[in-house]
Amino acid sequence: MRYILYIVVLLFSMSLSAQNDDLFDKANKLYNNGSFQEAIESYESILSNGVHSSELYFNLGNAYYKLNRIAPSIYYYEKALQLSPNNKDIKNNLGFAQNMTVDNIEIIPEIGLSKIRKSIINAFNFDTWAILSVSFVLLFVLLFLGYYFSSATAKKRLAFIVSSTSLGLAIMCLFFAQQKYQYTQKDKPAIVFAKETDVKTEPNLRSEIAFTLHEGTKVLVLESYDENWIKIKLADGKIGWIPSEDIKLLNDI
Repeated sequence: MRYILYIVVLLFSMSLSAQNDDLFDKANKLYNNGSFQEAIESYESILSNGVHSSELYFNLGNAYYKLNRIAPSIYYYEKALQLSPNNKDIKNNLGFAQNMTVDNIEIIPEIGLSKIRKSIINAFNFDTWAILSVSFVLLFVLLFLGYYFSSATAKKRLAFIVSSTSLGLAIMCLFFAQQKYQYTQKDKPAIVFAKETDVKTEPNLRSEIAFTLHEGTKVLVLESYDENWIKIKLADGKIGWIPSEDIKLLNDI
């Protein structure tokens, strides 16, 4: 009975995967024919099936961009970039979409060792760093065995040096994986979806307006209050409270 259940689950998964592939092809054809809204509906139906990929998010961003819908186009480009942080096409299209935003937020640049360290950690996502760490551990084990069973002095020396280097790289990648995970947990970016919204000095409607934001602007979520207000921070260091319904978190699936 257990094997029959496994077979049923496997067949269902294969059927669902084929269905998603058909929807993706259909959405791509609709996009190429200029039916961008219909393409969006097909892409989003794939999302509703629990499928998430940088290609899917990228195509969604492109479709929304064609409709001049700034906020969702930036939102999906950013999500695509989270899964493929080094993809040049995503970065280029995201830049085009950001040029359509109203708010001009001056980014405070990082300098020194902090900038170098962060750039290295952000070079890969958590999974990639973890895979690299495991790969170097396996390489260390193989080379150490070669060192242990080798009788030639030169080969033993070479195996020892390379195996030690592999172990060091494995530890380094593990450290970067841990740092990337911590960054991901603390980093809660969001995109403003409201056409225009007033950011308050306190989490209530009676407080003063700190500044105004427009759709497509990226913010960093610091904390929430009473489910109706979100404390945000801009790239230039400004902080304020915004209605929770006016933004959409990028880390939400």
